[in-house]
Amino acid sequence: MEGMVLAFFVPALVFIGLVLPIWVVMHYKSKQNAQSALSDDERQDLSTLIHQAEQMVSRINTLEAILDSETPGWRDRMQAENYIKTRTD
Repeated sequence: MEGMVLAFFVPALVFIGLVLPIWVVMHYKSKQNAQSALSDDERQDLSTLIHQAEQMVSRINTLEAILDSETPGWRDRMQAENYIKTRTD
């Protein structure tokens, strides 16, 4: 009877002491890696946002070039106005 109990408890203790902790750690690491990756929809949304941001930069550069040619000194006036606004706030 004692041999049967010992034969059950020794493998159980080895499992609980060694295998189970490693198993739990590996399980949660794989879950974390899976959650940190972007899904296909998220990748598509990110790609769309990057494209839109690039278009906005191009448009801003075009508008600034138009303002530079039609209204010289507009940058200096804008900086002065922003300086006054920040000082009064």
